[in-house]
Formats: sequence, structure tokens, C-alpha cells
Amino acid sequence: MEDDIADILAKIEELRERLHRVIEAKGTIADPEVIATSEMLDALLNEYYRLLKQKQGK
Repeated sequence: MEDDIADILAKIEELRERLHRVIEAKGTIADPEVIATSEMLDALLNEYYRLLKQKQGK
């Protein structure tokens, strides 16, 4: 489980950086690519918190 958490944290950081780059490039947060990237980041954050909650329950 620790490896899963570490993997997700790395992916979260990558997507955060990508989101910042896309926002800079597009100049707006309303661009479909920005929204899609944000949604991917949201899904990873939800998975991360699910794993943390699961870990605390054990």
C-alpha cells in the first residue's frame, strides 16, 4: 500500500505541474484541455484520499 501511495503522489505532482503548464499555454482555465487535466488530477486526489482512509482503517 505504501508503494501505491508513493506512486499516486508522484502522479499527482506530475499532473499539478502539467496543469500549470497548460493553463499558462492556454491562458484560460475554461479551455477543454485544462478542464480535462484538472479532472484527471481530481480523480487522483480522490484515489489518494481513499487509500489514506483505507490505510488508517487497518
